[in-house]
Parts: sequence; C-alpha cells; structure tokens
Amino acid sequence: MIRPIADSSSETLTASPPAARSVNGAHSAVKQGGTRLVERHKSAYPASPGLFRNGPPSVSVIIPARDAEATIVSTLDAVYAQDYPGPIEVIVADGDVAPAMSELIRECHPEVKVIPNPECSLVPGANAAFSLATGDIIVRCDAHTTFPPGYLTHAIATLERTGAGNVGGRQLAEGTTFFERTVAMAMTTPLGVGDARHRLGGKAGPTDTAFLGVFSRETLEETGGYDPTVVRNEDYDFNYRLRKQGKTVWFDPELVVSYRPRGSFRALAMQYFNYGRGKSRVIMKHPASTRPRHLAAPGLVCGLVAGAVLAVAGVWWLLAALLLAYVLTIAGGSVVVGLRRRSLAAVLLPPVLAIMHLTWGVGFFIPDRAPPPPAFKGLFKRSGPLNRKDGGDSTQQ
Repeated sequence: MIRPIADSSSETLTASPPAARSVNGAHSAVKQGGTRLVERHKSAYPASPGLFRNGPPSVSVIIPARDAEATIVSTLDAVYAQDYPGPIEVIVADGDVAPAMSELIRECHPEVKVIPNPECSLVPGANAAFSLATGDIIVRCDAHTTFPPGYLTHAIATLERTGAGNVGGRQLAEGTTFFERTVAMAMTTPLGVGDARHRLGGKAGPTDTAFLGVFSRETLEETGGYDPTVVRNEDYDFNYRLRKQGKTVWFDPELVVSYRPRGSFRALAMQYFNYGRGKSRVIMKHPASTRPRHLAAPGLVCGLVAGAVLAVAGVWWLLAALLLAYVLTIAGGSVVVGLRRRSLAAVLLPPVLAIMHLTWGVGFFIPDRAPPPPAFKGLFKRSGPLNRKDGGDSTQQ
C-alpha cells in the first residue's frame, strides 16, 4: 500500500491498533473508538524553504525485519508520523517463519506492503524489497529503530544539497531495561566502538560508512544493491563499492535515529559474534577497507590465546599481565563513563564490554561462508511509478 502524504505540521493517520503506544516523543499513537491514531508532528529540524528543487521526490522506506514483534509497530508509527511532503511507500521484508509479525503489521498498518523473506536473512530480504520499490529515493530502516520527526525531509534535502551518493547519521542506542541501558552506554563510547562516527557522532562530512542510509534509485541501480555473498556487514560493503565509484558517503550528525539494543547477554553475544564474522568477510573481499578499529578485538583475542598457550608451557605471567591490563582498562573506563553520565547502568559495563570485544574478536576468525554469487546487478529496476494522487491510499501488488 502507498500513502501520499500531505504537507502538514500535525495530521492524524488512522489504522486498526492492538494497543496504545508512544515512542520517544517522536510521535504518538492512541486508540480511540477502535481506531489507531498516529499523530504527525512538526519536524524537529530548522525549517528551510525551497528544500527540493523539483518538488519532493517519492520515497520507498525499506525495512527487513525478523524477530521484531516488540518494536516493528513503533518503527512504522515513526515512519508514518513524518512530515515529509511527498508520497511514501513502506515495504517490510518479513523474515519470520511464524506469521505473527505480518499479522501485527497488517492489523496496525494495513497500508504497508509486507513481502516474504524465506531466507530469513537481511540481505536477501532487503534486495527483494529494493526490487519492488517504486520511489525515487530509497530509505533504509531497521526494525529496531525509530525515526525522529523530520528525519525523511532533512535526510533527503541533505542528499540533494550535498550531491552525495548516500546520506546517514548517528545511531543513538537507547535502552528501556537496565541491561539495555548498559549496552546502549557501551555502544556510545570509544571503549566499546572505537572511532565509529555513526555511533559516537562528529562533524558533518564524508565518511567511510553510514548508518541505515538514504540514496537515490540511480545509486541503487549503479551500485547493485547489497551483495548477496556478503551475509552481514552488507552496509559497509555497499558503501565501500559506492565510494570506489567516486561517490561520497555523507555523515550528517543532525540525523539521529533511536536504536533499541539487545536485551540479554546471550543475544548481545550472538549479535557481536555475527558482526565479527561479517566484518571478516568484508575485509577478505575489500582488504583496503580495513580500519584500525576493526583489528582491536581480533588483536585482543590473539593476545589472550597466545598468553594461554605460553601459560600451559609455564610462562604464565604474560597471560596474567594481559588479563590484568584488560580488566583494569574496562573497569576504569566504566567508572569514568558512569560518573560522567551519572548512571548506575555502568555497573554492568565491564562484562558487557568484554562480551562485545571477545565475541566480535572470535567471530572475526570464523568468517561468514559466502553463498554462491548470483548476479545482483540490474535487479533493482523501477517496478512502477509511485502513486501521486491526493487523497486515499492506493494498493501496489
């Protein structure tokens, strides 16, 4: 389903909801008389007249989703609360085996186009959605994120103003439980993520990769979408190929997207183990893309393994010294971060950091096995024009 969106500072969208909800102040959704009301708020960004030279382009928001029943409705609420003046379509690639998430989406937002993702993986799901997208601009969205008011308007205006190939901003990790708040703290400190601008922030300008991403259809077709042989870290691979074509990946610190971290040690460990596997695969494919931060966790693992081997041989002091230095570093860093942010969540920061470092480092030495490389160029030709009529919804099958 495609919904043309009028330019309005406060407008109400209706759908059938299961419950009332509110997300981070970006928008609100309430249940009234059996109808879901999503209020569209005015942009949080400064007003800029004449943002689009030829009028606002049509937009396709692409959301690969799996195991996201707890967050997908809030994600969609935030998309439909945008003040973007052009037409928007939303495509969700459902990677769940069970139908619960698709049913929830259809109940709360029947205008969303839900497509199956039988491979249950982000890359094939995103590519399938790319191939069905009809917008002039492609906006990647994660099922665990929340767009702030004005995100689409500001991001697309930045894309047009800079002439960049891809525009992204900062991932702002925000937890709701004590453990999630600790993970969010770890994901927003150099001790946890190195010098990654899309996690820590920084000055606007060219960068190596972008969180999520906003790019034109022409860029999608020229770059070829996500490489199916890259199971994870697909965004870094996409942006590296884009930069090799002479295009710019632009970081805009004003684009801040809320992200909900994993909620348990097990889920966090699996996430970062897979991150390490994906990064190893990308570095094998593009060795020149390696950054110092990519080698920190593997270096730690190598040091610990070497120390353990020497300890078995009787030289135990090296392992003891390395462990002591590491523990003191993450413990001292956690105290500093906790005091600066005045948060008790820092109590769990040392074990959270250790899980992130060690699982990422171990995963790096077990790279993803590349599936057979299908031809992925030319798969993303426009399937049809985005309906621009004023008024009600129109269905795209």
